Amino acid sequence: MREFFRGVGFLFRGFGWWRRRPGAMALGLVPAAIVGIVLIGGLTTLGVYLPALTTAATPFAEGWIPFWRDVLRFGFGAAVFGGALFIAMVSFTALTLVVGEPFYERIWRTVERDLGGPVPDEDYPFWRSVVDGLSLIGRGILVALLAALVGFIPVVGTVLGFLTGVLLTGWLLGDELSSRSLAARGMTSDARHALLRRHRGRALGFGVATQLFFLIPFGAVVVMPAAVAGSTALSRSMVDGVAARP
Repeated sequence: MREFFRGVGFLFRGFGWWRRRPGAMALGLVPAAIVGIVLIGGLTTLGVYLPALTTAATPFAEGWIPFWRDVLRFGFGAAVFGGALFIAMVSFTALTLVVGEPFYERIWRTVERDLGGPVPDEDYPFWRSVVDGLSLIGRGILVALLAALVGFIPVVGTVLGFLTGVLLTGWLLGDELSSRSLAARGMTSDARHALLRRHRGRALGFGVATQLFFLIPFGAVVVMPAAVAGSTALSRSMVDGVAARP
């Protein structure tokens, strides 16, 4: 648990760069806001049509006792919306990193300079960011489906589905957000994943904390620059074996 909370601390350290580099951090809000508005619009539309969708998907429950029918439909609706929410949050990170690549590159390079030592400069091609983004979205969809299936467990399904989604999506976020800084050091995808596994608790703590901020309305937009900064410090700590600080 110590490593988990250490990872949480890296996200909060990321907010420290608002004080040191406000200009670079503010630019990171632009792509996050654009992608956030689009995804919120999609979730709002789903929320409006969710009652009708839930009813249409469970016609077999029409003759049930009203209490159990409503419990089933509430659980189904919660699972569907929860799955869509997790997909939106994972998609938000992937799409925002692709759309805002120049802005976020400036942030993580600024953090690297502030932490001292040479700034890694291995090229990270645009096509590679697109492929990584699509991979993240695909894995996020699988996580959302798993969380939705867990949501069907009677009584405790909604809570277990939420926890499953948060933990697994948190791991995905930790992986994706740290990928730029690690790839700039010439690390392949396999090498990055091996490094994350060696520091699983730290990476998971960072990702889960970021994910929970994403659950707050407009929290994803506000936290994205800090998440990029914090993930860079996290990457440095995993590579160097020390806790990088602003």
